Amino acid sequence: MKKICWITTGGTIASIEGEHGLYASSKGETLYHLLGNMTSQYDITIHDLFTIDSSNMQPEEWKLIGECVFERVNDFDGIVITHGTDTMAYTASALSFMLSNLNIPVVLTGSQLPLSHPLSDGQENMRLALAMAASAHPGVFVAFNRKIILGARAVKVRTTGFHAFESVNYPYIATVNSLGLQIHEELLPSLHGPCRLIDTLCEDVFLLKLIPGMNPMIFDMLMHMDIKGVVIEAFGIGGLSYIRRDLTGRIVDLLDHGISVVVCSQCLYERSDFSVYEVGKRALEHGVIEAFDMTSEACVTKLMWVLGQTDDPEQIRFMFNHNYVNEIIVRR
Repeated sequence: MKKICWITTGGTIASIEGEHGLYASSKGETLYHLLGNMTSQYDITIHDLFTIDSSNMQPEEWKLIGECVFERVNDFDGIVITHGTDTMAYTASALSFMLSNLNIPVVLTGSQLPLSHPLSDGQENMRLALAMAASAHPGVFVAFNRKIILGARAVKVRTTGFHAFESVNYPYIATVNSLGLQIHEELLPSLHGPCRLIDTLCEDVFLLKLIPGMNPMIFDMLMHMDIKGVVIEAFGIGGLSYIRRDLTGRIVDLLDHGISVVVCSQCLYERSDFSVYEVGKRALEHGVIEAFDMTSEACVTKLMWVLGQTDDPEQIRFMFNHNYVNEIIVRR
């Protein structure tokens, strides 16, 4: 019987109806009894880490989760983390980088309806998460709606639908069909040494989505805020305005100020390529880091993680463009 640690952090799956709406309240033991017989084939140990709405999930909580997982990797066959859906993709990406060479499955899941609701999707998501946690395939994953997504490729794309998460620019790690859980092993991250917890994060990272006519003074404000890194969601394959409102010039100011700048696409699917248009080439020449096919969630958390390890610009560029957990495919 596989030994599974179930770490609870709150979220909708653990919520109940209160005077002012849903709020995270239920502890692991309460949730465990709501799952019925599906837990009988696993040896489950419950650890209630905290109980919060995932809108309040921040880097401090990522570190607590990372420490909790790392302390248990040698004692369990797999770990399930129940988590609110709103920021689950950020947590999954952060854990993917913090838990280097993770040697067991760590599976995040949750639900769009509380587990106590008679029509909840939580039971099915938990069933899937437990199966993946018992699979012996290491890595950080998101389990939702009968699909397993690599942690650093998960994005929440729906607010109410049960098909809340998609795997962006990467195939699903596994799906469920009449043959059971079908895992595509060739898509799993590779291990290159012992598991380590590298959880020093730089929280001074800002995500900026460009709009037509954006006032370039926003970049002056970022410099005054003592920001260390900026992720910019540019237009299409890599567009930045430089007529009338010269955003490219202001990005150069950020770089000269010692701020690392990563540029990705606002488009959810496919990759950025700054070598196609003149404006993109200008940005590359000035030293921006291209995100290629990474999700915005992965860009933000990876930049936090990289800046937590080094402040050397060349090392930052090297680490950001290095593929750690299949979060990026660099093409030129």
